[in-house]
Amino acid sequence: MEPTRIIAIRHGETDWNADTRIQGHTDIPLNANGRWQAQCLAQALADEPLHAVYASDLGRAVETATPFAQAVGLPVQPEPGLRERLFGRFEGLRFDEIEQRWPEESLRWRRRDPDFGPEGGETLREFYERCVTSAARLAARHPGQSIALVSHGGVLDCLYRAATRLELQAPRTWQVGNATLNRLLHTPQGFMLVGWSDDAHLARPALDELS
Repeated sequence: MEPTRIIAIRHGETDWNADTRIQGHTDIPLNANGRWQAQCLAQALADEPLHAVYASDLGRAVETATPFAQAVGLPVQPEPGLRERLFGRFEGLRFDEIEQRWPEESLRWRRRDPDFGPEGGETLREFYERCVTSAARLAARHPGQSIALVSHGGVLDCLYRAATRLELQAPRTWQVGNATLNRLLHTPQGFMLVGWSDDAHLARPALDELS
């Protein structure tokens, strides 16, 4: 079976990104810089031979995908499985606020405990299985074609780990910037990494916080 070519994109910047607040499933729109990033994506991908555009159904992902989907003449297909991790009571708080309120939980989160989930949220293991399975399902629809997946920092982190066979607990040493281009292949054997964190279409660095 021919591989599916994937362009994986984190949504553009939001005010909560800039303020280092955890978004999770909270539906925060793009800020002015994020909207500019979405327009940069539209210019960068205008000649890309895409066959489908899928996005997390959260507004910041759909808003990021819409300009370049329109440029290539495709609809944005919302996919709840590409949502960011559900962070429960952590959502809306900054990293330092979480550490102050729940130091033990914050430590487990920072150490990437696969079986830890904030109250009302997903464990890291549950999140990984949900988003990687969803991405693989979408890719399997398009053998030999190219698709775009617009989602979130945590989802991109999971796809990188799936493609490089890195365990969930491994510290992150790769960038996951807003509106950068990340390229993978998918076959029945899984994901493979082609290129990562291409920000040549952006005139200034993108924020690199998972949310």
